[in-house]
Amino acid sequence: MTPAETPLCEVRGVVEAPVDRVAGLILRVRPGPVGRHNCFPLAEHGGTLTGGPDRFVLAAPGHTMTVEVGPDRLAVQGGWWYRGEYRLAPDPAGTLLVHQVRNVAERLRWGVPLANGFFRRFGPRTREGFAVLLDRVGAELGCPVRLLGGR
Repeated sequence: MTPAETPLCEVRGVVEAPVDRVAGLILRVRPGPVGRHNCFPLAEHGGTLTGGPDRFVLAAPGHTMTVEVGPDRLAVQGGWWYRGEYRLAPDPAGTLLVHQVRNVAERLRWGVPLANGFFRRFGPRTREGFAVLLDRVGAELGCPVRLLGGR
């Protein structure tokens, strides 16, 4: 794997609902305000999406991000290095939801792990944020969810 393909961290969870139900929630992205019914993983960030149908710009308070959506993934990219990807896959219990954070810096790439080293809780914070999202997905779909291991 190239450095851009190697995640800085990865967290996984199971949603006990069929993939199409989870996709209908996670991958529902259209122009307009971000919220419970639009770009669900970013609902707490707020902002407005423009563009589409598979690539959007999110103008949120204090920053701008690119949002890409495909048949089994949602990717959010912003700042000089950050790319977060949510991927869906079938699981015997329903749907496997995977969140990966990648370093996509084109310059000063070496500084990202160093900068994140100063934020010693980057990995645990990512896991905590994903756990909150997973709980929100379970509440929205009315089904159990389970946080799995990650790296």
